[in-house]
Amino acid sequence: MNQKLKTAFAFAKNIFETGAITETSREVEIDICKNLTKEDHKVFVEFGVGHGNITQEILDTISPTSKLYAFEVNKAFCLHVQEKINDPRLIVINDGAENLKKHVKENINGVVSSIPFSFFSKEKGLSIIKNAYDLLENDSYFSQVLYTKFNFKKFQEVFEACEITSNKKLITEYIYHCKKSKNGLN
Repeated sequence: MNQKLKTAFAFAKNIFETGAITETSREVEIDICKNLTKEDHKVFVEFGVGHGNITQEILDTISPTSKLYAFEVNKAFCLHVQEKINDPRLIVINDGAENLKKHVKENINGVVSSIPFSFFSKEKGLSIIKNAYDLLENDSYFSQVLYTKFNFKKFQEVFEACEITSNKKLITEYIYHCKKSKNGLN
């Protein structure tokens, strides 16, 4: 069975975990990483590793001295990414985004996420966003890909500046880019 078909099957089988029916497009991989700094010794977080296509793009974008904490709730996806991507900057964490502060004890310089906010309660979604905001350095971004614009208001409640871009292919993918520009929540 070819890899794309295997991936579609794995994602569909775990739709409530992944929130996806396929991997994100190459255009989204590039767009969602466009605000990551290339400066040395920075810390980044990814929520929803899946099969690692965005993970690899993050690693290709950030500096060789930076590191990436990659959160994924699906154990099989974690193992797949650990086998597929051999990079000492990558720290794969088999846990949910809601436990960010349990695993990351330092400030972060960017978040890239593909987790299914549409399947979370409003409280859980806001908690994840606020926890990431608390750890984000000023002038850093939380970038999120979703199939809908319905969750955009949650991000606007927390971040000072938010914009949406979209990739209109067979399935429209929306990318939220939200910037922290001050200390403290709105």
